[in-house]
Amino acid sequence: MGAIGLTEIILIFFVVLFPLIALISILTNKFSGNEKLLWVIVVILIPLVGSILYFVFGKKNIIKKG
Repeated sequence: MGAIGLTEIILIFFVVLFPLIALISILTNKFSGNEKLLWVIVVILIPLVGSILYFVFGKKNIIKKG
């Protein structure tokens, strides 16, 4: 058992941190209707793919503050 390598760090980022960052972004922004709930469910059920989908498609639907 050695130290954690670069591959493991990248894997941990994408599997754990990327969905967590997506969820924080979803919960701290405003969306119309039930979009926020939909994105939370998608990211929780399919974390890696859901996070990628959110950052590609969901960020466009954030209601701008102000």
